Amino acid sequence: MQESIVIYTHPDCGYSATAKDELLQLDIPFREVDLSETPDAWQEVERLTGGQRITPVMVEGDLVTVGFHGVG
Repeated sequence: MQESIVIYTHPDCGYSATAKDELLQLDIPFREVDLSETPDAWQEVERLTGGQRITPVMVEGDLVTVGFHGVG
């Protein structure tokens, strides 16, 4: 199965860890972009969030979720 969710994370963000844990528990495939390892991706995060540097940011198709409020 192909990952339909891309999640932008940062290791200093507890919400990023919680979001990943919930996706794993629910067996939902995702592709992680760790911003500490891929700092150029901050440009995409800023584009998706209207200029904010915030994590996590989850992208599923045209749906962009900023922050973490639970997967389901």
